[in-house]
Amino acid sequence: MGRRKKIAAEKRKEARKSLYFAKLNGVPSSPRKMRYVVDMIRGMEVNRALGVLRFSKKHAAVDVEKLLRSAIANWEQKNDRKAEDGELFISKVFVDEGVTMKRMRPAPQGRGYRIRKRSNHVTLFVDAKPNDVKE
Repeated sequence: MGRRKKIAAEKRKEARKSLYFAKLNGVPSSPRKMRYVVDMIRGMEVNRALGVLRFSKKHAAVDVEKLLRSAIANWEQKNDRKAEDGELFISKVFVDEGVTMKRMRPAPQGRGYRIRKRSNHVTLFVDAKPNDVKE
């Protein structure tokens, strides 16, 4: 690796130390279905978001709940303390399209219809509320 690339990589690595996130790759559901669940919790406080996900009837909510618990644990690990009520919130969450498996389904008169089995990647960032607001 060249010197310039190494310096840039170290800068990115240093900047990532202050971010608290979790990623879930290759979830076997369509990104559209996952975005519906993710939009429900975007910007929420984490305990409230966990409650929303727990009682959601969507199948994707189980995966997002697991991901949120992982992000909270990552925050606690990097800060060496437990998260208090009302301290953490979901700062950023997004769903990207993953690989699409292409399959064939038999169709009438010797034809074949294509089936696309989609997958997605979810990235969830948590952050602490700033306590420096004094009036």
